[in-house]
Amino acid sequence: MITIPFQRLGAQEATLHPRVVPGISAREQLRRRDLPRSRSPGVIIGWKNSESDVFVLAILEDVELKSVENALRAGILYRNGPHPIARIFQLCGRPSMRVIGLKNAKSLSTNLSYSYLYAYTNPTSKFPSIWCEADSKVTVQIIIFDRPHPTRMQYMSLNPIALALGDKYVNIGKSATELDGLDSLDAAEEKERARKLKLANKLRMHTVIRHQSTQKELSLPLIITQVNCSFEMGKLLEKNAGLVGTRPKRSLSMGERVVESATTLWDYAVFGLWHVITVWVYQVVIVRLFTCGLICHRVIAEIVLRILEWRARPETAALKDISATAQQVDVRLQQFCYWPIQYFTLRRRKYDWESVTTSHPDYIRFYNSLWLVANDVIIGIGLGSYLIENAPWFASVMNAILTKYTTEGLQPMIAWLMGWPAGLKLNTELAVFLGDLFLWVIQYWTGCIANLQPHLPQLIYFIGFSSFAGASMPIALVSDLLSILTIHIYYFYVVSARIFNWQLTILLSLFYLFSGKKRNVLRNRIDSCDYDLDQLLLGTIFFTLLFFLLPTVLVFYLTFASARMIIISLKALLDTCLACLNHFPLFALMLRVKDSRRLPGGIKFELRDPPSDLPAPPPSSYAFSSLHAPPTSYIHLKSVPLPLHTMFSQYFQLAHRIRAHYLSTRVIFCLATGQFVPPIHRMNLYSLQYSMLPKQRAGIMEVWRRLTERERGRGGKVFIGKGWWDRRY
Repeated sequence: MITIPFQRLGAQEATLHPRVVPGISAREQLRRRDLPRSRSPGVIIGWKNSESDVFVLAILEDVELKSVENALRAGILYRNGPHPIARIFQLCGRPSMRVIGLKNAKSLSTNLSYSYLYAYTNPTSKFPSIWCEADSKVTVQIIIFDRPHPTRMQYMSLNPIALALGDKYVNIGKSATELDGLDSLDAAEEKERARKLKLANKLRMHTVIRHQSTQKELSLPLIITQVNCSFEMGKLLEKNAGLVGTRPKRSLSMGERVVESATTLWDYAVFGLWHVITVWVYQVVIVRLFTCGLICHRVIAEIVLRILEWRARPETAALKDISATAQQVDVRLQQFCYWPIQYFTLRRRKYDWESVTTSHPDYIRFYNSLWLVANDVIIGIGLGSYLIENAPWFASVMNAILTKYTTEGLQPMIAWLMGWPAGLKLNTELAVFLGDLFLWVIQYWTGCIANLQPHLPQLIYFIGFSSFAGASMPIALVSDLLSILTIHIYYFYVVSARIFNWQLTILLSLFYLFSGKKRNVLRNRIDSCDYDLDQLLLGTIFFTLLFFLLPTVLVFYLTFASARMIIISLKALLDTCLACLNHFPLFALMLRVKDSRRLPGGIKFELRDPPSDLPAPPPSSYAFSSLHAPPTSYIHLKSVPLPLHTMFSQYFQLAHRIRAHYLSTRVIFCLATGQFVPPIHRMNLYSLQYSMLPKQRAGIMEVWRRLTERERGRGGKVFIGKGWWDRRY
């Protein structure tokens, strides 16, 4: 049972239970739903946050009040804890626990102070009733909640759990020159985020009624921490309840310990053999071999990552920015480099109380990454086996597709454009010139494809064997092969777009000539200008010539621009498949279905109707005549699960980036004017997959230090690497 302060729970609560006497604060109480509801008397123990706000941890039944107070002062109730109790006191923000009331008290003791609670329960009522002194003028709020189970990694949080690392958005507040080094979409998102933050700060300054947070509202995060620690502390208090009021058992003497430990020689032999195995064989051989192998793997990974990230000049693209396969290798190596750091971060959880929730997001990210890699490898093994067994058939299908859509399929289309396509009367000479130029390139590319055809089965075998590294690897290889095998279509698009753009630019300049204007390049504006008759005549001839040649260039440009957009769409589809295989929140989604309390998205309060069968003191007892039941409200504190749209927010961001790049007015203007439309930067597509990786990976020496560091455990032991070494300090 816990009590916390809440004075602003809504106008409905205020009208239900108004303050009787101004200036007297209400006693507001938060109660665990799993506390005992028997009629036995007991002592209520918890945190006292203020004179009117208490947080109940446990109820010790059939014990005396004075014995419990002495046990709390002597620390008897804190014995046999897994970790120092001072850590819990530090987290909960209180120096000690206190007795805050009595349960089912039949008489009032003179030792009790006014601030004590008198709670009454019975097995038939789900809610307790709070009774106070007859002359007290208070109202009571009982806030009920289900205790989070720390062993199951359940906890409450005011803010949604972060499934992605928070070290990516560190550019807010930087200058525009610092943002210019980022990709255009990244810089635009950072500037938009900074603009919204600045606007929100301005709105706070112009608020008509500014609500200053009270001390009770500021203490809400601390109370949520007390909620998260309530399970462990309640179990510890209940476990030590038998020590209250009893004399502890005398510990064994040295002679009794020697007799007890020297029962048989066989026990010593087994203990010695186990000591040799755990300390020498495991610690010296297995752990050191594992450490050396991990460091060697880290060195090789660092060399490959440096090659993938190498740039000839700062403004040029790296290999991972060009190739999807290189990018996929970079993602996997980054994950392998980060896993040891995640493992040792999670390993430190056993040296602290389970109620500490700082490592829970790391736990979800770590196991989500492991699950995705395992599923990727499993799917890849099945896909690779199928490709290897049917390599000749796949080679024939691939040969037919390449021949149909990259060479033979383009030749009839270009021949059709060289005539009068769809009844359009084009310039025959220009159409024949452009068609012959494109057909010559296609004939040369057909020869290259013919040289590749005998090696297609080996290529299928290579893709199949690469699938054993995961299904994402053949998808990345197919994406790169699509880019390589359609490179001639890319150059057709670039050439036709450049010619079309030049024509539009010249036509626009000649139109300015007819209007008596010209473009001032130095000042980037349109100025008036007087032209001679010869200039106007020559401009008219050029304008007429280019205007009638424009439809011929336009049909070629539209054909290759459409083909280029289809190829970009296919590559975007493959990249989306890679994003699903590398980043899909599979583990988090499973937790959302299995136990949503492990994925908190906030808290909410639900007002409950007061029950009609509230327990009360026995009518014949002295407590019944000296106490009264104040106005009481019952509120249920619940953890809100993480919303699904928050779990898939990275995918929404990816879709927004693709839409902002390809469906924006700028791209439509570029397509209409023949300007080059570059593909979206690969880092913008793969930022989703890097969201669970640190911005700066740990170095080799950092990994070595984590593997060989010495961690102090309990009982005079030192933790080295992956084993224990006995040592007395």
